[in-house]
Amino acid sequence: MGAQLRVYKRRIQAVTATKKITKAMEMIAASRIVKAQRKVAASMPYATELTRAVTAVATGSNTNHPLTTEAEAPARAAVLLLTSDRGLAGGYSSNAIKAAERLRERLAAEGKEVDTYIVGRKGVAYYGFRERKVSESWTGFTDSPEYSDAKKIAEPLIEAIQKDTAEGGVDELHIVFTEFVSMMTQNAVDGRMLPLSLDKGEEESTEKGEILPLFEFEPSAEDVLDALLPRYVESRIYNALLQAAASEHAARRRAMKSATDNAGDLIKSLSRLANAARQAEITQEISEIVGGAGALADASAGSDK
Repeated sequence: MGAQLRVYKRRIQAVTATKKITKAMEMIAASRIVKAQRKVAASMPYATELTRAVTAVATGSNTNHPLTTEAEAPARAAVLLLTSDRGLAGGYSSNAIKAAERLRERLAAEGKEVDTYIVGRKGVAYYGFRERKVSESWTGFTDSPEYSDAKKIAEPLIEAIQKDTAEGGVDELHIVFTEFVSMMTQNAVDGRMLPLSLDKGEEESTEKGEILPLFEFEPSAEDVLDALLPRYVESRIYNALLQAAASEHAARRRAMKSATDNAGDLIKSLSRLANAARQAEITQEISEIVGGAGALADASAGSDK
């Protein structure tokens, strides 16, 4: 019985140590969420205004720029998948990977080949384990991305969409990331970055025959697009990286809180079992003492006779 009690005590000590670690990780993730949210909020105005500027150039001119013009028969698409470098974040990375798989199936059903670009060790490991081809990957910055990281990612993607498909280029550029909605809600979403699509309101105006505002561009609309569109792609990727980082911290905080709560419940359960084992041990000791005393009393009574 004493050996069983020692086993329970060792398990309680181990779970208590684990609970301290998960609690610390929960607090660290909670503190990082606030910083990540501020970065997301700070990046939104620039991304929004840049998108409006690019849309204005695309709709206010008659130029057929390769980055804003739909291919007649798109045959190849690039998908950028954002995952995490570290685990212990619940289903954060797996949900993003599942969203990328659904997008891949949808594009394949449309007759398009898919080139995959991945950010984060979890996504790289997933595709590597299944021996799937990855065009390019980046790791080491998912929990705290910088604009330089977005620029580094955007370069090969812009180069790919500017090439002809016969030379290894792509007709479309999609991105899959985890959108930060709130501390409790993060959704894996996908969206098309290029070619740039008209807003719904602009499409309706065009269909109704309304005249869109005319602009004059210097030196030319094509040159303006050449300058703006790389910045547009970089800003979209940077904003997605920041939202993904905030979502990762939120998912990790939630996962660590759940682990801490589960550890507390397990400690209570083990404590009850340890107390029961201790009580059984005490009861056995008392029974042995009483039995021994009774035997001595019987022996003494027999010798007196």
